[in-house]
Amino acid sequence: MSSYQLCCESTADMPRSFFDERDVAYVCFHYEINGQTYTDDLYESTSPEAFFGRLKGGDQAKTSQVGTGEYADFWEPFLKEGKDILHVTLSSGISGTYNSACLAAESLAERYPERTIKVVDSLAASAGYGLLMEYLADQRDAGMTFDELVQWTEDHKLDVNHWFFVSDLDCLKRGGRVSATSALIATALKICPVMNVDYQGKLIPREKIRTKKKAIDHLVKKCLEHIQDGTAYTGKCCISQSDCREDAEEVARLIGEQVPALKGKIGIYNIGTVIGAHTGPGTVALFFMGDKRVD
Repeated sequence: MSSYQLCCESTADMPRSFFDERDVAYVCFHYEINGQTYTDDLYESTSPEAFFGRLKGGDQAKTSQVGTGEYADFWEPFLKEGKDILHVTLSSGISGTYNSACLAAESLAERYPERTIKVVDSLAASAGYGLLMEYLADQRDAGMTFDELVQWTEDHKLDVNHWFFVSDLDCLKRGGRVSATSALIATALKICPVMNVDYQGKLIPREKIRTKKKAIDHLVKKCLEHIQDGTAYTGKCCISQSDCREDAEEVARLIGEQVPALKGKIGIYNIGTVIGAHTGPGTVALFFMGDKRVD
């Protein structure tokens, strides 16, 4: 067993089985619908169909990050066991949780001076964040020391590429991320914005693609342009989706045709409630190790 604990947040959007099997601890974000607060608990208390069904029905979800006190309560049992902690947070480009985690680490350092808590900003989101955690678990299990793993995280986190499209702009409109006029025009023209996550961990619109089919093809094109070693890639790749699994399966199928080692091996996961509250239904996000993000 490792002498340190690898930790992250529920917004890594991986299935519960991953966290259990790989010994990656996670702390949960929260969201609110119609004045009631819920825990982003990896769909233990709801289902993707029910959650996105509520959004389709007009409910608006508001999200809240993990608080400083919650981090402290989450980490303290590991510290009492004598373990150091490597905690990787959701991107600071889309959430303030990194700062909260750093404050919690500072407060616990006074009470546990013999222990080390290292907080790293993933600059990643959803299953791209989860993909990074999977690589970290691999390195830890291969015998990497705490300090070595911290350095590996910093050296490689920008290698995780994120490409995604949104086919339902209603949640983006209600959240103020696009104007009502832009959403109306985009919907009428069947435009699916294609975005990625840049080197600062921010969501950046890149293309306005007409029709979902062309957006799917565009994701595959971006994968082939940026994936490490091109069609000879043998690394990890995954997709997260919000109530549009058939679209995600089509992206996986097309990539598998081009990259032989990935055929039938691309994980497809549900976008969680917190990330999904902002993207809405109809989002497909593709993640792989590729060119280092520089813009």
